[in-house]
Amino acid sequence: MNAAASDVTGVKQIGTTTGIRWWIIGLVFAATAINYVDRQCLSLLAPLITRELNISNQEYGYIGVALLLAYAISQTLSGRLYDKIGTRNGFSISIVVWSIAAMARSLATGVRSFIACQAALGLGEAGNWPGAAKAIAEWFPIRERALAMAIFNSGAAFGAVVAPPFVIWLSFQYGWKATFVVTGALGFVWLAAWRLLYQRPEEHRSISSSELEYIVKGQSVADVRGSFGTPAWIQLFRYKQVWAIVLARMCVDPVWWLYVIWLPKYLADARGFNMKEIGASAWVPYLFAGLGSLTGGFLARRLIKSGWSVNRTRKTIILIASGIMPVGLLVARVKSPILALAFISLELFAFQAWISNVQTLPSDFFSERTVASVAGLGGTGAAIGSMIFTFTTGWVVQHFSYRPILTLAGVLAPIGTVLLFALAGRIARVSVAGVEGSSIGVRQ
Repeated sequence: MNAAASDVTGVKQIGTTTGIRWWIIGLVFAATAINYVDRQCLSLLAPLITRELNISNQEYGYIGVALLLAYAISQTLSGRLYDKIGTRNGFSISIVVWSIAAMARSLATGVRSFIACQAALGLGEAGNWPGAAKAIAEWFPIRERALAMAIFNSGAAFGAVVAPPFVIWLSFQYGWKATFVVTGALGFVWLAAWRLLYQRPEEHRSISSSELEYIVKGQSVADVRGSFGTPAWIQLFRYKQVWAIVLARMCVDPVWWLYVIWLPKYLADARGFNMKEIGASAWVPYLFAGLGSLTGGFLARRLIKSGWSVNRTRKTIILIASGIMPVGLLVARVKSPILALAFISLELFAFQAWISNVQTLPSDFFSERTVASVAGLGGTGAAIGSMIFTFTTGWVVQHFSYRPILTLAGVLAPIGTVLLFALAGRIARVSVAGVEGSSIGVRQ
């Protein structure tokens, strides 16, 4: 192994396995897919459950708000938790909490019990995102982080693609209560693999010296040497880059959550779909979302490898994606449900290309020691914006229609992107109280 790498890590590696970082991101992908199967489960069953339990659209909106309120709180707390106890233990806690909550929905009997279960689900599921950002910062050089983020984000799309046929088939075969139990149990299967395989690169017994050196050389000095401590939240809010990430995600993430929570209900209420038709079609937009995530990541990697700076690469992809997302304005304006699904699919394709680069910004701006906290704050902003939007959606749909909501969703991405660029400035490593180092091995 290169002497410089040995000096940085202080660990003598004896492993010979290469490509372990791709196994790690594969595990994060799988966790994210399970996360979305559990998250989608209630929205897919909502046309059935709301009718059986006499839950109104406005009450269904309250259930969605409970998930997002807990999610908002937990994003910040989870980011801090991961920075304190590490990625391995943090992820373990998150998936245990959300899996238990997912299974507990089988016992729900009305609005209040669903609110309690969804709140617990949000507390656990929120940790997936700052945890993934931290795992990527630990295991990937800067030039590969957008690709790794895209792979992890595509797990959300994959879970959302698999969920409609899987969940609705289970509900037809065994009922909605058993469906919650089966999907919730998937997390415990993943947990066994995670506890067996995950360690930091410098602590992993199987990693080869060549892979460790490759990771080290492509990271920043602060990432590989560590820092003197984790900055306080109030300290992080002194930086305009943190505000840029928080406010941009507060504006744009509600578009994603609109369809995560409301798409099956929209298809049933506004387009007249039955449960089988929802199961046969509700996965299509998420297939395109997954393709968008991978496109955003692959394109970023290719541009950086060709010599583009991180700043130019991120901003170019984010700008193009935000210019595509207003196609969502057409969703409520076409008579054909197939065209509506096509426009939703294109909107979510662009959203995932946008978010795969925006979620990489915490590790572009800050070191591995701080990245989960910043990612968590960004997720909190996203959840607050989505919570307000979901509450508004329930009221507007109950009293008017889906059209005003779909129109508003169509203009949020350009607004959020203007805020992001105006506040963030140049995308480059930020020094936090003398803790963060400069980047090496890649143009910022």
